[in-house]
Amino acid sequence: MVGMRDVAKKAGVSVSTVSLVVNASGYVSDEMRSKVERAMRELDYIPNELARNLYRGRTGLVGVIVPTLRHPFFATLVSALQGRLSQRNLQTLLCATDDADTGEAEYVGRLRRHMMDGIIMAAHTDHPADYWESIGRPVVAFDRVLGDTIATVRSDHEQGGRLIARQLVGTGARHVVMVGGPRKQFDDRGDGVTTFPTVRYFRMLGRQCDAAGIRHEYVESGAVSDVAGCVQAVHALFDRIEPAIRGVRDGGDAVPVDAIVGSDVVASCAVREALSRGLRVPQDLQVIGYDGTYLADCAGMTLSVVRQDFDTLSERLADHIVDAIDRTGDSASAGGHAEDSHIAGGPAGHAVDIVPVSLRTGDTTRPVA
Repeated sequence: MVGMRDVAKKAGVSVSTVSLVVNASGYVSDEMRSKVERAMRELDYIPNELARNLYRGRTGLVGVIVPTLRHPFFATLVSALQGRLSQRNLQTLLCATDDADTGEAEYVGRLRRHMMDGIIMAAHTDHPADYWESIGRPVVAFDRVLGDTIATVRSDHEQGGRLIARQLVGTGARHVVMVGGPRKQFDDRGDGVTTFPTVRYFRMLGRQCDAAGIRHEYVESGAVSDVAGCVQAVHALFDRIEPAIRGVRDGGDAVPVDAIVGSDVVASCAVREALSRGLRVPQDLQVIGYDGTYLADCAGMTLSVVRQDFDTLSERLADHIVDAIDRTGDSASAGGHAEDSHIAGGPAGHAVDIVPVSLRTGDTTRPVA
């Protein structure tokens, strides 16, 4: 196996010069660099990436913690994020907390032991903010707040709620059912604060419906990883609302449920359930999804959806974690310790990077009047 000594001998330079070229870690004249690079090509020398990372104090690994890969939102996010990190020469170490016995504690332990360069945290956590800040290593949060010094990237869910409300108000909706996770998510900390991101668009939609005089209710569909529970919740909802919808079609004067809002999974289930019962979408029932994943085009009709911008979200997450890693490295190389850095793996002060969402109107909503 060809090593640095062989390259140095071939190029007629010292081993330290070869090391400087390989690791891009110091000044080398253009003439010397050309000699080393020519010798590397002629000897077909491949630098040892592990050794290079150890030299830099890096592993090239970023842990990405999500609740599950069963849900299309997280599958889509992880796919986009892995590509963005790869472009920055970082590999993804994935942890789905609901899908395996390995939880966040193992990944935090690896980060503390410098076995990873950073963590992107996209799962619910019961730890208080000071836990994540005390790690003293690069951490970036997705769709939740982990601490005053840890950067957060999220979609503009309040905007999502307003977009849905505008669509439903404009189409004359009278009774909206929102289908989402357990009600306890609206106040999971017990102080009126929630760490669950989609609660924001449900709350905004509810306020907008109140202002427009539209009836609305909330139906639980289980945790994000419980896809079967979501299917069952939608089926039970239709058992309840179908008679009223048919009653209006037969000349009744009741106010039936005429719009359903939920994740792409909920919306897809709602369309299939409606069509299987002979209900008309969108004439009898409008359906709006939230996320804009691949599932939005697999429901038998093109869903109207609020689309989260996965490309931009993953780009921003990658930017923030690389910045946090570089800041920590700069602190250590300056003679301090990353654990003592005021940034605690993030920028000074809590940065919230909010990415706009958009509404795509498909076949499951009526034209706005």
